Amino acid sequence: MTSSPGLDPDLDTALAAVAGRRPLLVASDYDGVLAPLRDDPSAAVPEPGIAEVLARIAAVDGVTVALVSGRGVEDLQRTSALSGPFRWVGSHGAEYDGPLTGGLADQRDELARLLEPEVAATPGARLEVKPASVAVHVRQVSDRDAASALLVRARELAHSSLTMKPGKEVLEIAVTDADKGSALRRLVDELGADAAIYLGDDVTDEDGFRALGPGDVTVKVGEGETAAGHRVADPTAVVALLARLADLLV
Repeated sequence: MTSSPGLDPDLDTALAAVAGRRPLLVASDYDGVLAPLRDDPSAAVPEPGIAEVLARIAAVDGVTVALVSGRGVEDLQRTSALSGPFRWVGSHGAEYDGPLTGGLADQRDELARLLEPEVAATPGARLEVKPASVAVHVRQVSDRDAASALLVRARELAHSSLTMKPGKEVLEIAVTDADKGSALRRLVDELGADAAIYLGDDVTDEDGFRALGPGDVTVKVGEGETAAGHRVADPTAVVALLARLADLLV
């Protein structure tokens, strides 16, 4: 089978090398990978073609598709409107076996109450309360000095026991130390996967890249330093990558 036009030859070779291994885990972040980044997270719908190609991959015997996101699982399912025999991992791995409850949920709510006045005082900033974390978004803050100051202030106010997860124009503060790397390793172990593929675009995805082995395929979407072995430009290129993988899996 010939390589896919426009796909880096090294990446094409890497995909071909894992396509015949079973069980195979195909995992991906959502925002910035399967969907373009949006100022309004609720508007981040999948790139055209994503639903169809994920369904093709998930239908192959011995292949598991997993969505691994910083979003809560309910938010991810609602926003993406994706459906299929997928594994859903939310809140950077904290939502693996169900939503947070009890003391951790109380700790999250107290953090939100602490940060709310600071965020409200910065025009354009937004506070997002997730199942296992609180996120301070500054993408729409026009005063860049104020944006930076808010993120610094949020760090200062949060208890030192909490986990900082900086991202693109956002600081997420988690009440657990779960990360995407530990979630991926857990999936690999649970499935007994012989190989894994992971696609991500953000700082938090670096944990996932580092967690996988030299025989796996890791792909950074977009610019920036990365531990991933390969890179593609944007979600449009992700569709082409996944379509090529689907062809190889046949």
